[in-house]
Amino acid sequence: MHIAILTFDGFNELDSIIALGLLNRIKKPDWRVTLCCPTATVTSMNGVTVMAQSMLEEAASADVVLIGSGSRTLEVSQDAALMARIRLDPTRQLIGAQCSGTYLLARLGLLGHLPACTDLTTKPWVQEAGIEVLNQAFFAEGNIATAGGCLASSYLAAWVVARTEGEDAARSVLHYVAPVGEKEEYVVRGMKNITPYL
Repeated sequence: MHIAILTFDGFNELDSIIALGLLNRIKKPDWRVTLCCPTATVTSMNGVTVMAQSMLEEAASADVVLIGSGSRTLEVSQDAALMARIRLDPTRQLIGAQCSGTYLLARLGLLGHLPACTDLTTKPWVQEAGIEVLNQAFFAEGNIATAGGCLASSYLAAWVVARTEGEDAARSVLHYVAPVGEKEEYVVRGMKNITPYL
């Protein structure tokens, strides 16, 4: 199981790192979660530089691909050579995107007729790409999911865990990271967001 989190220069740490942390709560020998980047290192919107754990081309063979957002997503979407390196197949991969990552999914032609979730800043771009934007944190149909808002990354990660390891595993992951004293309500809210789409 390889889960590739596409992470570009200008990435939003809350999208990529929260997903990385949550998904790595599954402790299985064949479970691999990577920050999947176009270059050996990428620097976040707040100046945090991380090393790539896999390269962009490896996303084509990953079982799951998540696309986070960032301050340079528009530049990424306009870079034809870079976009050509992203080869995804929703017939055999789970694919999720968050905030401006949803715009990349639209530009890649992977949303088709589906409505999608995104953040308020990216909403006009996604609408201009011909996609209906929902006023909710999470939506999925089949193997494609989208989330809106930085902290919705936990919903996207929980959806991946539920689809691959089951709902109990998703509840366990959410429970582990939830604030003390709020664990039950956090798990209930998280599962309420993803369960209709499993």
